[in-house]
Amino acid sequence: MACLNLKQTAAMGKAFDAACEELHCTSQPEVVRELIATLIIAAASQGELDPFRLRMVAQAGFAICRPRGLAASAGASAAS
Repeated sequence: MACLNLKQTAAMGKAFDAACEELHCTSQPEVVRELIATLIIAAASQGELDPFRLRMVAQAGFAICRPRGLAASAGASAAS
């Protein structure tokens, strides 16, 4: 990535702090924070500078998909 300006650095920092807070990074290994930073830097290098969208990119890197059947059965169990 080329030299960053203050606005870009601030957006990335804000996104990083918000993602770390949302993902409770203080209780996670350092590698988690490194992955968040890597995901944010990758998105910023593609031109994304909105802190909210940068945070969402980082959080999406940690998304876990549940099979539909599992989600439906969990809802049915909770209702009983």
